[in-house]
Amino acid sequence: MSIDTNYMSGFGNEFASEALEGALPQGQNSPQKPAYGLYAEQVTGSAFTAPRSTNKRSWLYRIRPSVVHPPFEPAKKTSVRSTPFNEVPPTPNQLRWDPVKIPSKPTDFIDGLLTIAGNGDSYSWSGLGIHLYAANKSMNDTKRYFYNADGELLIVPQQGALKVRTEMGIIDAVPKEIIVIPRGIKFAIDLPDGQARGYICENYGQPFVIPDLGPIGANGLANPRDFLTPVAAYEDEDKGCELVAKFAGKLWRTALNHSPLNVVAWHGNYAPYKYNLEHFNTINTVSFDHPDPSIFTVLTSPSSPAGTANIDFVIFPPRWMVAKDTFRPPYFHRNLMSEFMGMIDGVYDGKESGGFSPGGCSLHNCMSGHGPDAGTFDKASNMELKPHYMDGGIAFMFESRYIMCPTKAAMESKHLQKGYGEATWGDLPKLFDGKK
Repeated sequence: MSIDTNYMSGFGNEFASEALEGALPQGQNSPQKPAYGLYAEQVTGSAFTAPRSTNKRSWLYRIRPSVVHPPFEPAKKTSVRSTPFNEVPPTPNQLRWDPVKIPSKPTDFIDGLLTIAGNGDSYSWSGLGIHLYAANKSMNDTKRYFYNADGELLIVPQQGALKVRTEMGIIDAVPKEIIVIPRGIKFAIDLPDGQARGYICENYGQPFVIPDLGPIGANGLANPRDFLTPVAAYEDEDKGCELVAKFAGKLWRTALNHSPLNVVAWHGNYAPYKYNLEHFNTINTVSFDHPDPSIFTVLTSPSSPAGTANIDFVIFPPRWMVAKDTFRPPYFHRNLMSEFMGMIDGVYDGKESGGFSPGGCSLHNCMSGHGPDAGTFDKASNMELKPHYMDGGIAFMFESRYIMCPTKAAMESKHLQKGYGEATWGDLPKLFDGKK
């Protein structure tokens, strides 16, 4: 496999990268005088005494340390919400939203955020926030940078390419790729296509990992080598800019006289990365019945007890459908896990009758019934069963062990579909006739 020279391959690896030869110290992390007059700074994403397998930290060698800034002050009111999610009561009703529109006014990534739902407690490292973004202006144009102290960000582009400039280097991503930016890492997002739209999962809990494979064995699902981490790239700019921080559920801002992306070299295992969803090796049935969505898990944020995830990031990619005497689309179901679903492109095989389009989303909370719409059920119940390649699109889910509470803005949005449940399942007929 060919790897772009702007990235390093592997999940959770100890990486080392320098933009200037000799910038990385040898044999120690914090020499008395680092090369090039750089400052040594460590960023840790786990408790200091976490086991080696889960310990997250990187050493950064930068032109100015992160302490150089005026005091932060509260930022202007935005559409971003955070824990506690208690604006409106959670509902057992099924919810679905149409895609949000690209703004008509100049709007960068930060101002283009809209919180849809969330749960847990960012203060105690549990739960998640779910946001949509829609923007038409690069942060390079607004001279803004951002970091999130509340959790790591899983960004799922749906429309438009993203150029993500981070402290560790540059990540270029397009729809069907995802980007993960760890808690506290500074970044800015530019829009090569002029506008962009997508989804964000803000993970307050344990950092995402790739799931164990268990009986699957060594191969399947997401392969570690396909996760790409950027190489060192720095900005040596002494110009005014704004740094926005999300801390304790609120946005804060400060003014800088230099770019905060001034890391010349770094090493460690705490870094942003991207992954191409088309590299996912789908495991599916070849005999009968429809397996649980856990077989489509790309990343998981584990929690206790084992097997009850804080978050699972699950995709439904193009794949072969092979099963005899089996209802092929997702069956009707009620789950302990709450499900937020989005569509990157194409048509979801459980909602072929329409209403769930790319950029849209749905929320089915704990034990709320859901499944294929009436038209899809009728078609799938009567179709000729033979192996076929389902290439209609790619959908995803953020699943959580916690009930998801929608925000007031989401419930009052013009994009909320009124009567979604009745329109989707109201036409399901009674088929029972008492005969075998």
